[in-house]
Amino acid sequence: MNRASLTKNLNRHRRRTALVGVGALTAGLLLTSPQSAEAANLVKNPGFETAGTGDMPYCWEKSGWGDNDFTFETTSDAHSGSKAMKVSLTRRVEGDRKALITETTDCAPVVSAGKQYDLGLWYKSTTPDANVTLFRHDTTAGWQYWTDLKTLEMQGSWTQATVRTPEVPAGTDRITWGVSVYGTGSATTDDYTMEQVPDVTPPATCTGTADQCANGRWDVLPTQNPVRSMHSVVLNNGKVLLIAGSGNSEEQFNAGTFTSAVYNPADGSYKVIPTPKDMFCSGHIQLQDGRVLVMSGNQAFPAADGSHGYEGYKDSYIFDPVTETYSKTNDLNDGHWYPSATELGNGDVISFGGLREDSTGSVTAEYWSDAEQKWLALWQVNQTWSYWGLYPSMILMQDGRLFYSGSHVFGNNIPGTGSAIYDYNANTVTQVPGLQNKDQRDQSASVLLPPAQDQKVLTIGGGNIDSNPDGNRLTDVIDLKAASPSYVAGPPLPQGTVDLGNGPVPETGNQGKMYVSAVLLPDGKVLETGGALHNRANPVFESSIYDPGTNTFDPVAADPQARGYHSSSFLLPDGRVMSTGDNPGNGTWNHNVSIYTPPYLLKGTRPTITSVIDTEWTYGDTQRITVDRPIAKAELIRPAAVTHSSDPNQRFVDLPLSVDGNNVDLNVTNNPNVAPPGWYMLFAVDANGVPSVAKWVHLQGPSALSAASEDTASAHVHSFADSLEGKVAKPGKKRTSQKVPVTISGCDRHYGSINVCVPTAFPKTVKKTAEARCSWLKKNDYGRLKVNGKDDPLGLDRNKDGLACGKGDVKTVLTKR
Repeated sequence: MNRASLTKNLNRHRRRTALVGVGALTAGLLLTSPQSAEAANLVKNPGFETAGTGDMPYCWEKSGWGDNDFTFETTSDAHSGSKAMKVSLTRRVEGDRKALITETTDCAPVVSAGKQYDLGLWYKSTTPDANVTLFRHDTTAGWQYWTDLKTLEMQGSWTQATVRTPEVPAGTDRITWGVSVYGTGSATTDDYTMEQVPDVTPPATCTGTADQCANGRWDVLPTQNPVRSMHSVVLNNGKVLLIAGSGNSEEQFNAGTFTSAVYNPADGSYKVIPTPKDMFCSGHIQLQDGRVLVMSGNQAFPAADGSHGYEGYKDSYIFDPVTETYSKTNDLNDGHWYPSATELGNGDVISFGGLREDSTGSVTAEYWSDAEQKWLALWQVNQTWSYWGLYPSMILMQDGRLFYSGSHVFGNNIPGTGSAIYDYNANTVTQVPGLQNKDQRDQSASVLLPPAQDQKVLTIGGGNIDSNPDGNRLTDVIDLKAASPSYVAGPPLPQGTVDLGNGPVPETGNQGKMYVSAVLLPDGKVLETGGALHNRANPVFESSIYDPGTNTFDPVAADPQARGYHSSSFLLPDGRVMSTGDNPGNGTWNHNVSIYTPPYLLKGTRPTITSVIDTEWTYGDTQRITVDRPIAKAELIRPAAVTHSSDPNQRFVDLPLSVDGNNVDLNVTNNPNVAPPGWYMLFAVDANGVPSVAKWVHLQGPSALSAASEDTASAHVHSFADSLEGKVAKPGKKRTSQKVPVTISGCDRHYGSINVCVPTAFPKTVKKTAEARCSWLKKNDYGRLKVNGKDDPLGLDRNKDGLACGKGDVKTVLTKR
């Protein structure tokens, strides 16, 4: 699909290889290690020599889509024998054309789930816009697109290209493949090969206890986090920026004491960083050069008299990992307390939602131009005047549109189905159906599942601070490759234990959790951890690992520390997961830091990336690494920028392999929307799922892209989600803001200090009496609560002495009963 997108002027780029000038390594760049003489070629009629019915050779068929002019020709210009296949495009608006192995049981090669296959062919090409494309046959769903593996460089003479498939997904019995031509020009191909990769599985030797090797291990670090950080950003030097601002502390706010810290996993040290403003509940994202863009934050805490709620300011800053300092940018057009931040395929950033300077909801979309290094003026930014709520999870799709997953913070979801696709260029919002219980997905987590090329999103758990029900066990999965995607119910979250005030007890019924953290792991799975049952109360101790291949959760060891509101969990470059923070309603803060060692790090020796030829990568490149032993896959994982269960930029990008002994050539996607520009952690993973320590590589952004010329290639964009059936909304009438209640954070400010959150709605198990409410507050360690002003809406100060839940208040209730 040639959808107009934010990257339309930047999606063409000059292709290069990292191996030019590397001497002997250049020879045989595209060759795999030789197979044994007994290895069988699984492709029938690989050289097109046998005629078929009609004008196509036996076991080959015409395929493709879109608005283009094309020809298929069996030519005598062959690599071997007398025939080759030539596919040409003379005009293209959208789509592609390709000769594919016929999708029949007679022709399509049989494959085994979990196995990998080396694909090879000889080709000549007059277009840089050609790609090896795979389809797979699912025994239940039938034939469907699988993935693009490799961009083919322009070649005037016969050249061999090889690439290894990912592991064949469960339920797949056959595959078909060919070369997609999606730019004007031609690709001539011949002598196809397909051979199963011999199993090279290293012995798995447990290096911990049996329980640890099955479930992993949590360790609480001896040194505490010195700041009340609620924002965690992994930097391209392997350190972690922990942003606190005021740390949700009225005392720190009034004193103008705003802090951040940089944590160094290498030695466990922290460095406290002066912070210019209260970045408590700001937005943040890594720019393509590795610096961190921070937008808005807290201008004011709510007033006890209800005259205003939280206020977001317009200021924006950039944190430089090299100097470890903040510098100011130009202002946003509006205030945004709790804004989203999503990087686009051209390195720009788009942001939605949050609260304005007057405590109302912002309906202003903001756009950061990476080229101009500034926020664009309001008139330069497309606006729908929609209110997306707080921290709306906006995930970049492969065609440049944004998927709003339904994960958000505070109260109810947006009107409609609760999830949607936003097309910036068309400036339309199309509702997407299927999200379960959309108004109880407050502080759920959403992730683009591994690999990003699959375009599937998982949404986990959630609650609602307005009504304060039990956090739920709901999970939902959506396949954005479908013509009209819809969420389908996933497996329920496993249950753990919950502390209801008297120590942990097993969860019962449908109890799950909100404040969920979800972390992409280098073995292609997802760790979900942390959470709480209610609004800033009742921590849940449960962790599990989700397998996208089997759509199942496997319970693992649980973090021993409470991780509710303002907690973060994220992947470190060494493959472990760090968890920090917890800010219950009583105003306390958990400074303990936990580290999770997943089971894959307890399975014996790790593979090692011994060299990376080039750390500057360009879209569509082939990049060589060397490893110390065989690996099954490699991927790029974008470093975390997480807060409040939200990291919409988190993604795992598969790098298909071409293998020559310990030399491995990695095939980089040519689509910047699949892997937006910036620094990534590069992991190599063996057949047991054991990852290497990551190497840092830089996928270049706009500076690496050039205007169209004869040797440039454009991103291969597919016709996914192209027949949406949901309700479509065009831009509404221009307006200033959306009214929101001052109690949007779920806290009744008539009681205690601003640090304290007495819930506006108590859990449903708590009776609506002062005795029951005071008992609940006592169990949750709220202590003495001053009544602010004369109002006592919850009836907690029956004796009118200005203190809630004192002895007199409870006695008064008991006497009246």
